[in-house]
Amino acid sequence: MTSQSQAERTNASELVRTEARALLELAMRLDGSMQHAFARATELVTDTVGRGKRVIVLGMGKSGLIARKAAATLCSTGTPAHFLHPAEARHGDLGMIAAGDVIIALSASGETEELLELLPMIERLSCALICFCGAADSTLAQASTVWLDASVAREAGALNLAPTASTTVMLALGDALALEVSQRRGFAAEDFAELHPGGRLGRRLARVKTVMHAGEALPLVGIDAGMTQVIHEMSDKKLGMTTVVGDGNRLLGIISDGDLRRLLEHDGPRALAHTAGEIMNAMPITISPDAFASEALVLMEERKITSLIVTASAGQVLGVVHLHDLWASSR
Repeated sequence: MTSQSQAERTNASELVRTEARALLELAMRLDGSMQHAFARATELVTDTVGRGKRVIVLGMGKSGLIARKAAATLCSTGTPAHFLHPAEARHGDLGMIAAGDVIIALSASGETEELLELLPMIERLSCALICFCGAADSTLAQASTVWLDASVAREAGALNLAPTASTTVMLALGDALALEVSQRRGFAAEDFAELHPGGRLGRRLARVKTVMHAGEALPLVGIDAGMTQVIHEMSDKKLGMTTVVGDGNRLLGIISDGDLRRLLEHDGPRALAHTAGEIMNAMPITISPDAFASEALVLMEERKITSLIVTASAGQVLGVVHLHDLWASSR
């Protein structure tokens, strides 16, 4: 490695360490001097949303980008929130704010002109104001119901100018507030699944019953079925297994392609003389239709199996969930 590339790497790692130190200092404040203020901010947001009001998040420039993320995180964790661009607010978008809403304003200096111009209107509407700001004596901090200290010792980089450490601290503070409010409101995994129906998260949080093979796609044979019927069912349904059921579709066992291979290796041509009941695994692993797809994936990876039988509480076979379906859903 050349001396120049070594210097570049050293510089890059120091920039990251600067931001990491800023986060550590934030965590220390949350445990100490800022503990009461953060609890108050959490209480304000929780109570406001509980009364059917919303959270409006404001910010300009780089702080505005972080404000958008804060609003998005609040929404995705069950707290109704909207981002309002302060400059657009002066041209008609003030109608987004309703009496009794809670406002979260982000400004490193606390003197952002576009934010300060909104203060009289926020006061008229009796909106609580929470600010993420690095200066306790700033106009914004002094006007706020709650000031959350987002100060940093310095920004990353030799010039100490570009918003870097300060925006990282605001980002973490927004996440912390959103998740704390979510916890207080009793937001659970089931609620998260409802808000994330699409993409990788949505599929992993889907219920097993929504991803299982059921109906005509469900492989099943009776306990007296011959090997020819077993092989045909497994080939037709293409899941590498079949369930073995009794009266009322009650689960009796499972036959996998591995079971068939072992049977052929052991009995050779005589393998076809067996019935499903003679070779099945009578203690298959099952899962509830209301379990999360992510739970099924973990269970299959732990047990080193590729299929789980989905059963009702009384033991009836409802479907089969296959590992490939869950792998595809987690991409």
